[in-house]
Amino acid sequence: MLLDATAISLTDILLRLGAATAGGLLLGLERERKGKDAGIRTHALVSLSSAVITTSALSLYSEVQARGGDADPLRVIQGLAQAIGFIAAGTIFVAGGDPARRVRNLTTAASIWLAASTGIVAGAAQFTLLAAAMGFGLAILVLVTALKRVGLAREEADE
Repeated sequence: MLLDATAISLTDILLRLGAATAGGLLLGLERERKGKDAGIRTHALVSLSSAVITTSALSLYSEVQARGGDADPLRVIQGLAQAIGFIAAGTIFVAGGDPARRVRNLTTAASIWLAASTGIVAGAAQFTLLAAAMGFGLAILVLVTALKRVGLAREEADE
């Protein structure tokens, strides 16, 4: 149980988790629109779970500090960053039978990684960073697609 002085309010928790979920939903919507396996639900859940873990780590850190202990919440974030690599890697595969052995789904793997990042920053209540990251992330995903349509960007293997 958290000490009263270090407890995170329900409003703050809902704001952090809501922001993470919204970021994941937006990233997933772009992937879903393109018919990718990792779509809205995957991205939203990755982002939400990252926010839950980050919020928990920061809350536990506050509790430990209030009791005179010493803890490092960055270890939780580091572990989360490593773990999400396995999920992202699971979306990447090499096309069997293709003479060029083309790698597929790199963009989806990268967007899952970004969804985890949005969850971490939302969980840490870094909303300005979240907004900037979402702006750049969505710009990359959406604008590059538009550039492809007019021939100014190459078609990627996962598209």
